[in-house]
Amino acid sequence: MLRTIVRGLSELAVTAGAVLLLFVVYEVWVTDLLSDRAQDQVAEELREDWTSGPPEAQPDFGEAFAFVHIPRFGADWTRAVVEGTDPAELEEGPGHYVGSAMPGEQGNFAMAGHRVGRGSPFLALDVLEPGDPVVVETVDAWHVYRVTTTTVVDPRESSVVAPTPGGSANGAATGAFLTMTTCHPKFSTRERLVVHGELESSVGKAEAPDGPAALEEV
Repeated sequence: MLRTIVRGLSELAVTAGAVLLLFVVYEVWVTDLLSDRAQDQVAEELREDWTSGPPEAQPDFGEAFAFVHIPRFGADWTRAVVEGTDPAELEEGPGHYVGSAMPGEQGNFAMAGHRVGRGSPFLALDVLEPGDPVVVETVDAWHVYRVTTTTVVDPRESSVVAPTPGGSANGAATGAFLTMTTCHPKFSTRERLVVHGELESSVGKAEAPDGPAALEEV
């Protein structure tokens, strides 16, 4: 009887381990593949839209409106940014916090992105260092932000996306800022990793069609 129980428990443990492994494979690799395809599609659609004329001033939920380039992640690393930070939007790429500033504007241009699975756009967010460039491309301009700080906060800490990071949600902006948030540590939602930056410069595409020099800072 005891032997039967032990055998049954062993089989149950093996089955549970196999199920857990399949879940991890799905969450990490399968969702990455699906989100990468969705990202490719929204990026292609955005490029096509830009050739047909200037976009609306305020994008719709789930609509891509800009590209973010992070040279530290690789010379060719770029992602289309979509409007909104709900699960559906974050399945497609980094999402713009609704109500935060748009690229190049005074205020806080704030984005969220998954760290592991579902495209993992901010997987390596922790490797960014002060001074690293983050280049945001819009239909007619390039906006170069420089990383200033990296912090870890409670997920409920909303002041990181305030008009002035760390300030009041209703406070006036004291500059043009960038904020990127993701889960921390990897495979956990216990905390938030937050990278802040400040706008260094903006240049029109007519003046710099191939982008600013910051794109070459790998």
